Amino acid sequence: MRFLCTWSLLVASASAQYLVESSSFGQNDQISPNNDAVPGWHISGDGQIPQLLSDKVILTPPYPGNQRGALWAEAKVSQSEWVAELEFRATGPERGGGNLHLWYAKDGRMNIGTSSIYTVGNYDGMVLVIDPYGGKGGGIRGFMNDGTIDYKNYHSVDSLAFGHCDYSYRNLGRPTKLQLRQEGNKFEITVDNKLCFSTDKIKMPPDYYFGLTAASAETADSFEVYKFNLFTSKSITREEPRRVQPPPAGQPDNRDNPPIPEAQAPPTAPSDAQFEDLHNRLQTMAQSIDSLFREVKQFADKSEGRHQELSRNVISADRLNSMDQRLQGIEKTVREYQGQFSSLQSTLKDSHSSLVEGLPRHMSDSMYSLTLD
Repeated sequence: MRFLCTWSLLVASASAQYLVESSSFGQNDQISPNNDAVPGWHISGDGQIPQLLSDKVILTPPYPGNQRGALWAEAKVSQSEWVAELEFRATGPERGGGNLHLWYAKDGRMNIGTSSIYTVGNYDGMVLVIDPYGGKGGGIRGFMNDGTIDYKNYHSVDSLAFGHCDYSYRNLGRPTKLQLRQEGNKFEITVDNKLCFSTDKIKMPPDYYFGLTAASAETADSFEVYKFNLFTSKSITREEPRRVQPPPAGQPDNRDNPPIPEAQAPPTAPSDAQFEDLHNRLQTMAQSIDSLFREVKQFADKSEGRHQELSRNVISADRLNSMDQRLQGIEKTVREYQGQFSSLQSTLKDSHSSLVEGLPRHMSDSMYSLTLD
């Protein structure tokens, strides 16, 4: 029995993994101790800075679209063998779009920033791309570069993938767990504890940086990161694991077996997980609605200003009615004068006719009177 316990301890020691805290975040469901920064990571964005909440980082928001966000570890990976675990979630409308990249690259923060494989230049390292490529609901693809290929100007970037698997990652209602494992010459990718692809022709060099970048389309997918853990087979922390000293030779081992350490239960039951997911989605939606409300208010203020300006430049309806009434009065007066002018013209015409007819007779009478005299 003691032999079996000793053998179990030896196997456990040989396969022990150590968490690299300087390159990890999200333990105990907490991203940041102060909701202001992720310890050991640099946050950047193009369009707006990613939103940091207590339990997740929103690299790209649900609204607006065409946003970019990035997280880059500030410490290099000094070990040649490691395991990296990422938990993320992607949500969006039916025709939403975007992509998430997990990088392991040299000088990634400076040379890559918020880029994707379609906008990056001559990077040195490896990247996993999660996007809708292939039209089967999405997939995971792996790309590598030694710094000699300019991806931004390459004629067919998609043909450079060294491995891929189909995976519908959108609107699952739960986080997706993606794991990268580098052991010896074997490089393996699993998603939700299922093999995605592996190869024995790739060995990642040490002293590179892990990073995350995400980009959204005009109709946006929201990419949220909950956890990133980096494990190595050798401890690089100051506090080494406590080891039990063997008893002196010749003395019986009367020590009791060490108590089994308490393990944390799963965070929530399935129904609670669904409720928590719904709560997080509602919270994100509320923040997006608040942002949309502010934009609508700004638009309303601008519209009100334009309305007031137009009101100053446009004649009011009352003034138009007054002018119309005045024009109608003038028109009525003109018609009245037109009747009087017609009557005057007729009178003048009659007077002229009488004058023309009576004048010769009057002159004849006058001349006859003069002759008699």
